Amino acid sequence: MLKFKTKLNISSKIFVILDQLTLKKSHLNERIIELTEINPNEFFGAQNSTIAQLRSYFPKIKIVARGNKLKAYGESEILDEFEKRLEMLIKYFNRYNRLDENSIERILTSTGKEEEIRKSGKGEDVLVHGVSGKLIKAQTANQRKMVELMKKNDMLFAVGPAGTGKTYTAVALAVKALKEKEVKRIVLTRPAVESGENLGFLPGDLKEKLDPYMQPLYDGLRDMIPHEKLQAYLEKGTIQIAPLAFMRGRTLDNAFVILDEAQNTTHSQMKMFLTRMGMHAKFIITGDPGQIDLPRKQVSGLKEALLALKDIKGIAQVYLDDKDVIRHRLVKSIIKAYKGIETE
Repeated sequence: MLKFKTKLNISSKIFVILDQLTLKKSHLNERIIELTEINPNEFFGAQNSTIAQLRSYFPKIKIVARGNKLKAYGESEILDEFEKRLEMLIKYFNRYNRLDENSIERILTSTGKEEEIRKSGKGEDVLVHGVSGKLIKAQTANQRKMVELMKKNDMLFAVGPAGTGKTYTAVALAVKALKEKEVKRIVLTRPAVESGENLGFLPGDLKEKLDPYMQPLYDGLRDMIPHEKLQAYLEKGTIQIAPLAFMRGRTLDNAFVILDEAQNTTHSQMKMFLTRMGMHAKFIITGDPGQIDLPRKQVSGLKEALLALKDIKGIAQVYLDDKDVIRHRLVKSIIKAYKGIETE
């Protein structure tokens, strides 16, 4: 018996361990595929329905599912095709967070043209296929402008009042980039500026004190990434959520980085953050100049940056307004009312 063992990295999340056993009697090969950071129950389906479809499409190979491992036995050429189709199913599951009978059938019988159409972006405005089939899209003209500007630029300032979806759209763009392997990690940060509360008197350790400030970022992620996978991303550092002070001294390579509530940064904080940008990185800075919580005489780092960087190629700016509000209908009226007061 001869045994050859190699390890193939099909994606950053899935490792396929390939064991080929040349047997004197059967001449069959064995492939062992191990799924990591994927719930096998969801991927294999109720009563192993996914496995049943694979068996019907590949009747000449034996397929056995155990835990998060799948074993396949058969001739080498057929196993190569099986491995290719399984990789397509895994990519689909990672992208859409689900598998159903129709999508499995389409992938197993596809010619590859569907993938070419998807990569070209024709006819598709969905940013992320979220949890429970939720479709995350840019819903307003300025949100769509954010999407278009990020295709052409590496840094974007998205400015507008509360409820305009600037942070949510930024998080969706980051998750999309991670799922499509354009970046290796997501870094989300905010300045921990106290608005009416004293951080030092809040209960708990540092993380518990800071979590309320980071909650809007968590909320967006929970809509877009299944709980189990999100926890794995957070534990491994694939997704990092931290206060702005933790960015000092870092170089952020191959990352999609979002600075939220940037109106509460100082001159030195904003300069420090912007100069963290590494190779193959994307930065989005969001904020609302009308909600500055800094001391009265302190100049907002966001306002300075908007003026100083407006003419630099590769840095774009988009301004959202009350037309982009997608919360309760009263929010638009509230924004208009306060705008009238603040301009008097």
